Amino acid sequence: MEGFRQRLGAVIGGFDAAQMHRRLRGFRASRLHVNTLIAGAGDTITARARWLVRNNGYATNALEAFAGNVVGDGIKPSSSIADPALKEELQSLWLAWTDDADAEGLTDFYGLQRRATREVFLAGEVFLRIRTRRAADGLSVPLQLQMLPSEMLPLDMNRELSGGGLIRQGIEFNRIGRRVAYHLLRRHPGDITDPGLAGETARVLAADIIHVIDPVEAGQLRGVSRFSPAIVKLFTLDLYDDAELERKKTAAMFAMFITSPAPETPLEPADEDLEVEPGQIVRLDPGEDVSTPAIPDSGSTYEPFQYRTLLQISAALGIPYGYLTNDTARGNFSNSRISLVDFRRRISAWQHGVLVFQMCRAVWARWMDVAVLSGALELPDYEAQRRKYQTCSWLPTKWDWVDPMKDASAEILQIEAGLKSRTQALSERGYDAEQVDREIAAERARELDLGLDFRRPGSPAQAPGEGNASSGNDNGQSEGDDPPSNKPEPDSEDAE
Repeated sequence: MEGFRQRLGAVIGGFDAAQMHRRLRGFRASRLHVNTLIAGAGDTITARARWLVRNNGYATNALEAFAGNVVGDGIKPSSSIADPALKEELQSLWLAWTDDADAEGLTDFYGLQRRATREVFLAGEVFLRIRTRRAADGLSVPLQLQMLPSEMLPLDMNRELSGGGLIRQGIEFNRIGRRVAYHLLRRHPGDITDPGLAGETARVLAADIIHVIDPVEAGQLRGVSRFSPAIVKLFTLDLYDDAELERKKTAAMFAMFITSPAPETPLEPADEDLEVEPGQIVRLDPGEDVSTPAIPDSGSTYEPFQYRTLLQISAALGIPYGYLTNDTARGNFSNSRISLVDFRRRISAWQHGVLVFQMCRAVWARWMDVAVLSGALELPDYEAQRRKYQTCSWLPTKWDWVDPMKDASAEILQIEAGLKSRTQALSERGYDAEQVDREIAAERARELDLGLDFRRPGSPAQAPGEGNASSGNDNGQSEGDDPPSNKPEPDSEDAE
């Protein structure tokens, strides 16, 4: 009894958030696990999110802003192989394969990255099926990726299997909880143009499926749309805007009202008498009166209400207000930069923690295996050094700032002060340092052969005291020297 009183006392007068007083009487939070909630509401949330992206401009803009910032031109690999010639061969083969990566032939590998990012933001997850091809298919490496939306894995498939395994939400687990297979539908449940049998599933080994998901809770099996906390406000704000437009439209339809005498002496004006033109003088019949409607205005609360609601939507989606609305008038340079710094930190974490870790690394490992097995790539002792060969860095596209000159100058100062290396600076820009150095060396050699020099005098690229013969004066005078005198040089006897 004493223990019960202590627990009761910890609740009463303890955490106000756990009380059931008047302010929180309607706040009844569910204690169900997120998997149960997704099983019951996941399909509806995804369908509503897809509807908003198709019909709501703010939702579309948020989706494209997220995908564009995560992927950009593509998150590209830079192999860690030390042999320059072998690395160049590997990178060239990868670049050639990126054009063959999509099984549908609609985009390249970096386009698949963008599509996968859009799907994870929109539906919470996406599946990529690894398809091994025949050598006769003519691919640089006989491997392709087939993208499957979240609806292709049924949420309601749950059952126990012999041997201690079980299927949960379409995912098959063995008795130690490891994923061994995915039971995918053979046709999309909402695609009536596919003549396949509805509801029929195919068991695909987990080794051939890349499941890209950004879980929000521990133990979560399936994804949930990033639009989930913003769906209600996006939809109701859209309804409010539509109602406001209709009200304005209806009010603007009535230019004037004509009051006629009593029905005992009706007047039948011609249709042209009711038309109004600018500067028109209208002669009224006896007894008629004209009045114009008082069209109500939206008032001064419409725009502040819109702004505050869109700020809440922006926070729910994790997208800066300017990216959500394309409104550049409500912020100065400093505020915009602060919000972008925070946004890009989140994007960077998502790039490396989700897209690179789950998708890019898995594709790179399988691609190298198939490339070696098919004979497209020769790597000595690959089986024994597989992990070493597969080591690489993934380089996202560098973000641009409003004032790139200041950022470039600051980066040069950091390199000269030893606070960062050129390799790090080039990696942050999405380039491989060794490849860039080889290109620069080749260009310098070509310039030397042709007698050219495009380096700016005094730049770090020039050695101290080195002239710039090709870009200087015609007489070979460098810019730092004094101009030649116009006086004739004295003879040796005069000089003495």
